[in-house]
Amino acid sequence: MPSHSLARIAALSLAAAATLCAPGAMAALAVGAKAPDFTTRGAMAGKTFTLTLSHQLKRGPVVLYFFPKAFTPGCSAEAREFAEHIEDFKKAGATVIGMSADPVDDLVAFSTKECAGKFAVASAGPGIVQGYDVALKMRPGMTDRTSYVIAPSGRIAFVHSELNYAGHVKSTLAAVKAMTGR
Repeated sequence: MPSHSLARIAALSLAAAATLCAPGAMAALAVGAKAPDFTTRGAMAGKTFTLTLSHQLKRGPVVLYFFPKAFTPGCSAEAREFAEHIEDFKKAGATVIGMSADPVDDLVAFSTKECAGKFAVASAGPGIVQGYDVALKMRPGMTDRTSYVIAPSGRIAFVHSELNYAGHVKSTLAAVKAMTGR
């Protein structure tokens, strides 16, 4: 990755850190950490498939966003917002993947209704939840709302961890654009 891209990511990360250190911020992997690879089952447009992070990273950056529970008001609104902006993410070279601790059978309908068939959602088992430090402490068995931008190198380039869904799409899109220059 060119050094000017790394400088842009670092500047964006520092700016984001200032806003993310609010009392409501959740624990998350740090910028620069290696994103744990995983393989799990997912759904897109109502069809199930096997998803492997390292395969997705071969195409470019990945926005991996964790959400607490399918078909709850905030999670549905966040999925619809990602779906509305999916072309912007694609233009910037990124793949969007939503993840929750929900079973994949629950995510099949969510992928069609709330994600509008525009991006994949996948089931985060206990190993993924632990690896990404996204367990929702107040609700065991659920994930918190944390969005990661993962560089093709497999390193965390940006983190937005806040239970309120507002801002996740905007901040991750800005981080992807800063990384790719698109």
